[in-house]
Amino acid sequence: MTDKPRFNHVAMTVPADLLDEAGRAAILEFYGDVFGWQEMPTMTVDRQRLVLMAYEFGQFVFLEADEHPMQTTFMDHYGMAVADRQELAGMLERARAWEGRDERVLVKDNEVEDFGVLELSSFYVNFLLPLTIEVQHFDWKQTG
Repeated sequence: MTDKPRFNHVAMTVPADLLDEAGRAAILEFYGDVFGWQEMPTMTVDRQRLVLMAYEFGQFVFLEADEHPMQTTFMDHYGMAVADRQELAGMLERARAWEGRDERVLVKDNEVEDFGVLELSSFYVNFLLPLTIEVQHFDWKQTG
């Protein structure tokens, strides 16, 4: 086997009310606009489940209703890497636009950390779901 294992999904429990028609519409609008994610409609069950495909089949965010939904802080998160700074900037710009019109959107601004051989740019964003997303760009510096 030459392929390495990879993460393929994140699952969270949420209140059933968040997975009603209005809640699903809000989630789909935000995550679709900011990240380009799409509903996997064959998996949707009203007030029970919503699955968002993140770019390709086999990479997704799974939301399941539960009486005791996941409780987290803003810094409880999962990371997503992007190919370049422009992609990161575009996502941040779209998230900021949402933050300006919906107080439920929380954004922690772009940070750049220099580790010598690597410059890491990232920002955090959260909307309605228990886990925040950290969007990162890895800029490996030329050596030698």
